[in-house]
Amino acid sequence: MGGCASEEFDFDAIVDRRGTASQKWEKYKDRDVIPLWVADMDFVSPRAVVDALRDRVDHGVYGYTLPPLELAEAVLAYLASRYNWTISPDWLVWLPGLVTGLNVCSRMIGRPGDQVMTATPIYPAFMTAPVNQQRELVKVPLVLDGERWVFDYDAITERISPTTGLFLLCSPHNPVGRVFTREELVRLAEICERHGMIICSDDIHCDLVLDADKPHLPLAAIAPEIAERTITLMAPSKTFNIPGLGCSFAVIANAGLRTQFRRAMAGIVPDVNLFGLTAAVAAYHHGGPWLRAVIEYLRGNRDLVTAAVEALPGFRTTHVEATYLAWIDARSSGLDDPAGFFEQAGVGLSNGRDFDGPGFLRLNFGCSRRLLEQALERMRGALLER
Repeated sequence: MGGCASEEFDFDAIVDRRGTASQKWEKYKDRDVIPLWVADMDFVSPRAVVDALRDRVDHGVYGYTLPPLELAEAVLAYLASRYNWTISPDWLVWLPGLVTGLNVCSRMIGRPGDQVMTATPIYPAFMTAPVNQQRELVKVPLVLDGERWVFDYDAITERISPTTGLFLLCSPHNPVGRVFTREELVRLAEICERHGMIICSDDIHCDLVLDADKPHLPLAAIAPEIAERTITLMAPSKTFNIPGLGCSFAVIANAGLRTQFRRAMAGIVPDVNLFGLTAAVAAYHHGGPWLRAVIEYLRGNRDLVTAAVEALPGFRTTHVEATYLAWIDARSSGLDDPAGFFEQAGVGLSNGRDFDGPGFLRLNFGCSRRLLEQALERMRGALLER
């Protein structure tokens, strides 16, 4: 992944996604609402990805496709260079999406009625996956320690029961934007090991760390004994803005867990489609310059959002260390339905209630700065008129 100046990429350009069946934009079809909700970015993907897809389309035959050896080699090289994490090719299990991985993990551990634990607020799929697989969901709230959301280790320990077999971890965290430190991850892993629990770590935002002094550390990369109890879920989808192409993977060091995982997939999880595989190879080989540039741009957007939100009466947000998602506390705003209020003002945000965070909002700042400024001004204006 060679170097390249950020000036070669035009993230200020507004790409019209209307009429493309975009989930993000179709929600407000024929309405003057700026969508800053679901977690995909409005930026054009790396040129190498677009070119690789065009070449594959021109081939004209779209049959059943195996994950190419080149892709496994690219993933291994990527993890080694970016995280100093050396894995074996046979640890990889390919998936059509990370949500699929959450459901497979919930299905493979324990029996119906057993408990699956996670820390809230959290991306909604963490709460629906256990229920989908007939498991009991146990939610342990994160706590705000000054300006950082942190695990409540005492509460985690207290809520563990003899049937709690799995902890679903989001690292970096969506929606609070934390990059957990080695000490935080080790302490969580020690609790899970002590109680015989497996950890499923969703690291889908691992490459989108905005603070250079807070590098992401995959939990399984910390120590071999932790890797033996960890299933890591990763994808190029958020990193290179290709979520609609559906290519993800699990990294599972423990052969027994890999067997269980594959058994839980059998007959219900489809193969990764050929375009997802094609895009992933190109992204891992050639997407580095684009990624460095988009992170620089997202830092500017984050700082813009932070300043704007802190200037709104009754609103506050914590520092976003990673992701392109701001978690906004509107509980002191006096608004009964802050998401509905801003939607009426022309800005579509995620309702914190869906993340087990009533009174909060999640704002996706992965868009052109001009559009983001327009949305923030609409929010400010609506509050002034209130």
